[in-house]
Amino acid sequence: MRGAGDRAGTGVGDGILVVDKPAGWTSHDVVGRCRRLLSTRRVGHAGTLDPAATGVLVLGANRGTKFLTHLVAHDKEYTATVRLGVATLTDDAEGEPLTDPVDATGVDPDALARAVAALTGPIQQVPSSVSAIKVDGRRSYARVRGGQEVDLPARPVTVSRFDVLARRPEGPYLDLDVVVAVSSGTYVRALARDLGRALHVGGHLTALRRTRSGPFTLAEALTLEEVEAQPRVEPLAAVARRLFPVRDVDDREADNLAHGGFLTATGVDGPVGAFAPDGTLLALVQDTPRGAKPLLVLAPAG
Repeated sequence: MRGAGDRAGTGVGDGILVVDKPAGWTSHDVVGRCRRLLSTRRVGHAGTLDPAATGVLVLGANRGTKFLTHLVAHDKEYTATVRLGVATLTDDAEGEPLTDPVDATGVDPDALARAVAALTGPIQQVPSSVSAIKVDGRRSYARVRGGQEVDLPARPVTVSRFDVLARRPEGPYLDLDVVVAVSSGTYVRALARDLGRALHVGGHLTALRRTRSGPFTLAEALTLEEVEAQPRVEPLAAVARRLFPVRDVDDREADNLAHGGFLTATGVDGPVGAFAPDGTLLALVQDTPRGAKPLLVLAPAG
């Protein structure tokens, strides 16, 4: 039985690759480069990074692309620099200033601590208007750059960590080096904007580096040069053991799964990796009222 870690007949096979995205590259640029390096067209990513941002970008190759749906929702961690003293159109350094600079070097530490605390935990966040969110079928950033005003609704996100590591005066500005851990869908640019707004000085993001996406960290991320030197992916069986609870199935259950059948309930809330007696990853399953339904079958019949 061919499992999810076996070669798919092209490139490196099925798996997950963690790339340290360089500055100036779009996430799509990285995908395109890795398609060539891994010798397969079937490459996708789990969670876009802005071109100026760097760090962890999780890619799926071949049948690994089918795993990406289960990776997008993971929480993420970043190091960043917030510049207080001016707001910008894009909430980052790429955008035009919306106001004249304000001297922010004298921001009171206690006021800063209160503003950071108010942006920590479950919050309602208005996404950056220059974002990929669609408004009536068109990307918000396209509408803004076309001269339209866009008012995006606030949505619930969770900021589980927001720590200020250092304060650095830069002319009239105050740069803050921060670490944030956030739920999927949180805009760190919007945190910078809202922090500056709360302190009445304006703010935007000047640097962003993703250090973690779910369990994937910078420690395992490869530069594009390293991928070129040794193209490789982490097999899906190993990834599944990192991400999901494991259920071992017997030969009869394995055959049932291969044909898209149900298993008895796992009793687990969320996806479970179903493994054959020989260690092959057969499928991801999830409990329903009828039993454990296959979400993704990786070792189909035949």
